[in-house]
Amino acid sequence: MVKQRRHWIPLRQFYRFWLFLIAVLAIGLFQLGTGGVPIKVGAIPVRVAEAEVIQSQPARQPARQEVQPALPPLQSHPLPDSLVNWQNPADSSDYFDAITPTPVGYLVWSRFPIQVYVQPGEVRAETAVLADDHPAQLWDEAVQQAIQEWNLYLPLALTSTADQADIIILRAAPPLQSIRPGHEPLVDRLPRVRSAESRYEILLRHPAPPAAAPPTLIHRFTLHITPNQTPAYTLATARHELGHALGIWGHSPIASDSLYFAQVGNPAPISSRDVNTLKRIYQQPTRLGWALTHAIQPSSEATQPLPTENLPN
Repeated sequence: MVKQRRHWIPLRQFYRFWLFLIAVLAIGLFQLGTGGVPIKVGAIPVRVAEAEVIQSQPARQPARQEVQPALPPLQSHPLPDSLVNWQNPADSSDYFDAITPTPVGYLVWSRFPIQVYVQPGEVRAETAVLADDHPAQLWDEAVQQAIQEWNLYLPLALTSTADQADIIILRAAPPLQSIRPGHEPLVDRLPRVRSAESRYEILLRHPAPPAAAPPTLIHRFTLHITPNQTPAYTLATARHELGHALGIWGHSPIASDSLYFAQVGNPAPISSRDVNTLKRIYQQPTRLGWALTHAIQPSSEATQPLPTENLPN
């Protein structure tokens, strides 16, 4: 009898073969779940289709192109009649070269009368009115006189509502202003106490609904005038600050002008040079008072603030 010789696979090789096969399957499953890199399981190529991956994700929406509003171009407004009729042949000089235009042009008003709000003084419950010589009453009279003086050259009107005002006059000292180190002597590196400050802010005035017109670029002034001055100096200060608020965004180098850069012992009234300068300013182009090029979504308020600037005195 011929005995056939059987070839048995050694047990160790048999285990190695199954371990290798299990490892290949495990690697393949891992690759399938982490990105679709082409692999081979045994002799069969496997690939995760990119189209299927894309379809399994939410479709990407194209970025919405928002239309940004463009500032109105620089344009000149018609001169108000009060300035059209103004002239002083005896003195035609001015200090227009000292006036600083802003990023929106010159700070001119185009809607008249300009609405002015004056913060009232505190009245105690036991008194119905303030005495004629009460400091709050004297401050109010001085500010009212300054308004009347400028009203000869630009139409002004008092309003009892601050929200509706173009110019807000506060019965308060301006905030302390710190001095930057390195710009003053060491002994002067303390907050400066000032008697007044003029500050403006740029706003967007939206038309009343349902109008779809673009908003108009406007500005609003806030004046701080300290109540701790004599009536004469309060008048001079109010006259000076109102000059800034009406458009004279700078100072005169001559002490005989009300917009002189320093306080003097005998304050000057509104001079011909002040009015000549004001008239030249109102002949200049500005972006204020003109509508933006594109309409934007209005806010819940009628006006929307933009950056501010201030001019301390």
